[in-house]
Amino acid sequence: MKIILTHEVSGLGAAGDVVDVKDGYARNYLIPRKFAIRWTKGGEKDVEQIRRARKIHEIQTIEQASQVKAQLEGVKVRLAVRSGDSGRLFGSVTPADIASAIKASGGPEVDKRRIELSAPIKTLGAHETFVRLHPEVAAKVNIEVVAG
Repeated sequence: MKIILTHEVSGLGAAGDVVDVKDGYARNYLIPRKFAIRWTKGGEKDVEQIRRARKIHEIQTIEQASQVKAQLEGVKVRLAVRSGDSGRLFGSVTPADIASAIKASGGPEVDKRRIELSAPIKTLGAHETFVRLHPEVAAKVNIEVVAG
């Protein structure tokens, strides 16, 4: 099935790309979560609009990405969450939580879709995440999850 991506999907493509995926993947995952729309001949107009919007919001050069990377790696991020006595969290830390904690700590504004978690954060302590700023640049952000 041919689809048009409306958001960046890791391993598949960026917003505005027309890709061919298995029917079930598109029907059960990408389209319901609004990551993609079905490709149609009339949808080609949408592709250009999505690409223009993507160019406005994305970091254009590697130099800009490197500057943002330096800012992100210099920020100490503390995230206060509710937890039990044993140090386990009630739920988990989401990329949206991390993005708001980075902003609150004085760092640059980061899109939550660019934050990559290797595993869900469900315990207190120090954790490491990556923010994909550019296809060639990723910033390592250390997060301290504390009881709050």
